[in-house]
Amino acid sequence: MNRLVVAAPASGSGKTTVATGLMAALRRAGDRVAPFKVGPDYIDPGYHAVATGRPGRNLDPVMLGEQRVAALFAHGARGCDLAVVEGVMGLFDGRVDTEGIGSTAHVAKLLSAPVLFVVDARGQSRSLAALLHGFRGYDPTVRLGGVVLNQVGSARHEHVLRGACAEVGLEVLGVLPRDDRFGLPSRHLGLVTAAEHGRPALDAVDAIAAAVARHVDLDAVRRLAAEVPAMAVPTWDPAAEVSPVDGSPVVAVAGGAAFTFGYAEHVELLRAAGADVVVVDPLRDQDLPDGTSGLVLPGGFPEQHAAELSANEGLRAAVAAFARSGGPVHAECGGLLYLARSLDGVPMCGVIDADGSMTPRLTLGYRDAVAPVDSVLARAGARITGHEFHRTSLSVPAGTRPAWQWRGHDQRPVAEGFVVDGVHASYLHTHPASAPESVARFARACATESVRYEATR
Repeated sequence: MNRLVVAAPASGSGKTTVATGLMAALRRAGDRVAPFKVGPDYIDPGYHAVATGRPGRNLDPVMLGEQRVAALFAHGARGCDLAVVEGVMGLFDGRVDTEGIGSTAHVAKLLSAPVLFVVDARGQSRSLAALLHGFRGYDPTVRLGGVVLNQVGSARHEHVLRGACAEVGLEVLGVLPRDDRFGLPSRHLGLVTAAEHGRPALDAVDAIAAAVARHVDLDAVRRLAAEVPAMAVPTWDPAAEVSPVDGSPVVAVAGGAAFTFGYAEHVELLRAAGADVVVVDPLRDQDLPDGTSGLVLPGGFPEQHAAELSANEGLRAAVAAFARSGGPVHAECGGLLYLARSLDGVPMCGVIDADGSMTPRLTLGYRDAVAPVDSVLARAGARITGHEFHRTSLSVPAGTRPAWQWRGHDQRPVAEGFVVDGVHASYLHTHPASAPESVARFARACATESVRYEATR
């Protein structure tokens, strides 16, 4: 599989612009492109999906374990001509207090992939040579294969920058001029999701693709992606991870503009476990599907759609009735907020006795968590590494039966989330491919639980 990783010295250099533009430009040129993102981010893969017409997938050694990264890469890249992997933050930035675990460099080494280095050239000229020399020499096992210069101000500026790259022997594969039209809309947790942005998201990807096709040497990018060794790894197969249950239980999975933070492998594992997965949009659908035996509420931006979610009283009532009858519910972050009594003062489903609200504080980071009690998702004592990423808080952070426990930065124990009857609700995002047994356990609960929702409309 031909492959390359798009990296940068720091966040804000233009990785998403270049990676998304490359994916779209190569696809328009006839290539079948597999899109990937390093780390736990949900937003960039949405734009990758728009650019390639394929699911955007995450490669996160922290949540997945590094032994799964290459196999999941092979799974996502099947049937494609080349893969483009967008990095995270700066090239060597990984989990805090580790030696780059989970960094872009870490993933590039796991995949034996060359790095296309994107540099924001504003305010730089010959100093660029020192920057490139430092990054290339910091870890010689990470191969910088070429440079894309971003935010270049003039022909003279480009000439000087090309000279700096030549000094250190790195080829310039593209030069993007300063142009605000290449940006994507952002908000408090990063970009506005592609699903929310709608038609403007398609237009933005089209504009970026056109710019990359005009200013980046696509043939040189293809040659760089081809300069890789063969990968002798087994392909991840969801059917090998779980056993199917009887009865094809209907599992409703929330989607639409308010609930976009989910991993493609989750639905794949649910289906491999025998579930009949049906997507429900809480902004539009008035009821759960008839026969619903399980409900998955992933993360997203419900705080941006609180009034509309609250106005859909029919679905709120259906979710509350299903949960209170003991139906299996797996809710993460945005899904947790949807189950709360209220969000920013407007009523939600009222399944969790807590109120959610926006705050100025960003909660961000990996958590090494343990399940303190049995639930539809895990046995007591089960361990998992998850990720928190939110600017909201709950009036009550945990129930009498918390969903997870971990140690905070001060080593004090932290209890978080709620296990109530068949509900497992938490701020913690998890990657199901790291713990397929949790999906199998949830599917078994859906198949054996006597609750079958009967639609009223």
